[in-house]
Amino acid sequence: MTTDIIISVKGLQKHFDDGKLKALQGVDAEIKRGEVVVVIGPSGSGKSTFLRCLNLLETPTKGTVSVEGVDITNPRVNINKHREKMGMVFQHFNLFPHMSILKNMTLAPMKLLKKTKAEAEEKAMGLLKRVGLADRANAYPSQLSGGQKQRIAIVRALCMEPQVMLFDEPTSALDPEMVGEVLDVMKQLALEGMTMVVVTHEMGFAREVADRVIFMDEGKIVEEGTPEQIFTNPQQQRTKDFLNKVL
Repeated sequence: MTTDIIISVKGLQKHFDDGKLKALQGVDAEIKRGEVVVVIGPSGSGKSTFLRCLNLLETPTKGTVSVEGVDITNPRVNINKHREKMGMVFQHFNLFPHMSILKNMTLAPMKLLKKTKAEAEEKAMGLLKRVGLADRANAYPSQLSGGQKQRIAIVRALCMEPQVMLFDEPTSALDPEMVGEVLDVMKQLALEGMTMVVVTHEMGFAREVADRVIFMDEGKIVEEGTPEQIFTNPQQQRTKDFLNKVL
């Protein structure tokens, strides 16, 4: 395996409800280091399940997920160590409401990376400055807008110095005018070479930022290619039908 493949997925299946619902039906995918992969498709196509299987928030029914050559579906592997390499940003911000923004950001690095309070706070403040929220360090989540909370959720994940960032529809719970400020942070990350896997309905973002677009439907990858290939010259009828509805 070449060293530039950071995540390798083989034969991934995920069934719910005693096998009645097959959310994923044999997905194969590779994510290269520094690559931005955007996953699109209709609701219920398996996009979020695929993403959640990458760090075992969902346990695959069958198949393997390897991170840097280690099969993390092997029960003997310390999954928490591997999760530290992957930052995850959800649709809902999952910030601790009873903690200040700074505390939200420094808790995990101090606990898991064994950073001192000073080190963790210095890193957190640098990241807050980057997303224009340094003045909100002592605020509480309830005092922030949705867009601000989501930017905090992104930089909180970055405090753990991950090698990969996973985004599960990070803008779908936001008011339309707040979407741009979150996408701007993600674009900046992409420019800096962060490996990213993004499930999103934002086709403009996919077109502008992705190195590769994966179109999923009914638990399978139907088609994948560069944004240009997928958006201007899709090969599969199912892809064409979907894009005709959303573009």
